[in-house]
Amino acid sequence: MDAFPHKFLPVLSIVIPLGPLGIKSMEINPNEISHQSVYKLLTGAILPRPIGWVSTVDADGRPNLAPFSFFNAVCSNPPTVVFCPMIRGVDGKTKDTLNNVRATNEFVVNIVSEDLAEAMNLSSVEAPPDVNEFEFARVTAEPSATVRPPRVKESRVHFECRVRQIVEIGSEPGGGCLVIGEVLHIHVDDTVLTGGDKILLAALKPIGRLAGGGYVRVTDVFELERPKPMLKG
Repeated sequence: MDAFPHKFLPVLSIVIPLGPLGIKSMEINPNEISHQSVYKLLTGAILPRPIGWVSTVDADGRPNLAPFSFFNAVCSNPPTVVFCPMIRGVDGKTKDTLNNVRATNEFVVNIVSEDLAEAMNLSSVEAPPDVNEFEFARVTAEPSATVRPPRVKESRVHFECRVRQIVEIGSEPGGGCLVIGEVLHIHVDDTVLTGGDKILLAALKPIGRLAGGGYVRVTDVFELERPKPMLKG
């Protein structure tokens, strides 16, 4: 997949000049371009994206492991996360991860650190349900505390989840679902935890997803002080 989606913009028909510098912008109706081009625009602009490395099991207990960059936190009370498995591009079918959470209502989100990038990428392989991605990616399946799916032992942070809701947005190629999960248990390795409830960024070394085959490290950080609230509680 091309990491520079602007290469695809000349196929669009509306070009509007802006200002004396000759800068141009595009006004795009997503219904008039392919879902592949929409995907390139979305993933090229909405970034960096956190990676949810999701482990599941099917009804027979066979494990599955796959990364999702359409992933984020929802809220903390109750603690909730969401990831979005899309329709599989190879054959137009639903991903094994979605099939598994529909069957078992459980999953684990494993956080990806720099040293796990290669294993995470290997686990993204499109494979039959009987392929064990833990073994394929050469990572260790460790029993979870509260759910049936195992967690990735090498990961420093795990969120064990129960499915709260699955929202289907589209069932055609380019479509997908929101899988909303309530976090039942959190495991944090001592090496990345401080003060009981704070994660040490420099120790966790998480990576994020860019467009195409691109990833990013969190190594250039700046802070801003938020404005004081105008509302009174």
